[in-house]
Amino acid sequence: MKKSTVDIKFAGTHGLQLAARLDLPIGTPTAYALFAHCFTCSKDTKAAAYISSSLAAAGIAVLRFDFTGLGGSEGDFSNTGFSSNVDDLVAAAGFLRDEYEAPKLLVGHSLGGAAVLAAAPRIAEVAAVVTLNAPADPAHVIHNFGSSLEEIESAGEATVRLGGRPFVIRKSFVDDARSQNMQALLPNLRCALLVMHAPRDKIVDVSNAQRIFMPAKHPKSYISLDDADHLLSRREDARYAGMVLAAWAARYLPTRGEPRAAQAGEGDVLVAEVGDGNFAQTINVGRHWLRADEPASIGGDDSGPSPYQLLSASLGACTSMTIRMYATRKKWPIGRISVRVHHEKIHAEDCAQCETSVGKVDRMEREIHVEAELTEEQRHRLLEIADKCPVHRTLHSEMLVTSRLV
Repeated sequence: MKKSTVDIKFAGTHGLQLAARLDLPIGTPTAYALFAHCFTCSKDTKAAAYISSSLAAAGIAVLRFDFTGLGGSEGDFSNTGFSSNVDDLVAAAGFLRDEYEAPKLLVGHSLGGAAVLAAAPRIAEVAAVVTLNAPADPAHVIHNFGSSLEEIESAGEATVRLGGRPFVIRKSFVDDARSQNMQALLPNLRCALLVMHAPRDKIVDVSNAQRIFMPAKHPKSYISLDDADHLLSRREDARYAGMVLAAWAARYLPTRGEPRAAQAGEGDVLVAEVGDGNFAQTINVGRHWLRADEPASIGGDDSGPSPYQLLSASLGACTSMTIRMYATRKKWPIGRISVRVHHEKIHAEDCAQCETSVGKVDRMEREIHVEAELTEEQRHRLLEIADKCPVHRTLHSEMLVTSRLV
C-alpha cells in the first residue's frame, strides 16, 4: 500500500464546483486536514504539494483545493474576496465532514493563513491551526496592487498583474479585506496555534508573525523558517515545514495508538513510498512514524536516514539498552551511555576475523562511552554484555528472510 492522491470536485460557497486533491496516507488516516493556498496561487504549488505529502506520510489526510476562480475551480476571480475564501474553506470542511471526516487541522499559506484563522471558529471540530508566512491583516494584500489601487478606488476595478498574470481586482475585494478584524478574532481562537514564518520574507514581513502570535492564547508555538522565501519555492524548505508541522500537530490530533486498519501490528513494520522524491519512505512502527531516504549522492533527497543508517541505529540503540539493563541490575552507577556505530564495506581479504575470503563484507564498529569511571573488570564485562544485545546476536546468527508479492 502506498499514499495516493485523489482528484475531487465539491460545491463551493455559491454552488460552483471547486477542484481539489485529497492526499491520503497508507491505511486509515489518523485525522483530516485542510490546506489553504496563497493569494492567486493554486492547490498545486510546491508548498501545498510538499506540505500535504509530509502530512500524509505522517498519517494525516489532506484536502487542498483551488479557491473560486483559480486553478481548476469554477467561478470568476474578480467576484471573490477574503470573505468568500473563508466561506470556501467552511464549505470544504463540510464536504470532508459529509464524505470522510471533519478536519481537525487547518493549514494556510500566506493569505490562506489568514483565511484559516478566520475559518477556524466556524469549524467546530478543528483542534489545531497552522499559518505559513501569513499576514496578520488580510488588507496587507492590497500592497500588491501598487499604483493600480487608485484606479480600483476611483473606477471600481482595475487589471493588476500578480505573479506575472493579469487579475481583475474590484473595489469590493479591497473593502472586504479592509473590513476584517483579525486582532479581535485571535484571542478567541480556542484551538492550538502554530505560526511559521521566514525572517527574510520580502512579501510579508516577519513582524506579521508577532502580530498573529501575541494576541493568541496558549497553546501556541512559533517556528522560524530561516532563509526560506515567501512562497517556500525551494523543495527543502517546503518539506522541512511539512515535517515539522506534522510533528507539532501530532500532539493535538488523535493518537496513533488508536486501532487503524493498515497500521503496523505488534512485531510488524509497515514501509511505503512517500510519493515525493525518488526513494523517500514512510515507516510505521505501531504508534510511531519515521522517514527513510537515500543521500543525494545516489539520487535521493536525504530527507531521512538511509536503510543502513537505520540498521546501525538499531544496533546502537540495542547496545545501549542492554548495557543499561545490566548496569541497573548490578547497581553500577555508570552515568549516561552513548554508542557511536560506523558501518562500511571492506575487502574480505582485509578481514582477519571473517570466514569469507573473497569480495566485500560488512563491518560495523561500535564505540561505547559511559560517563562514570570504570574498573578494568567492569569495562571488560560491559563489552561482553554489549555483544549479547539481541540485535548484535541477530546480525551474527543465521537469518531467514521470506518474501511474497501481495
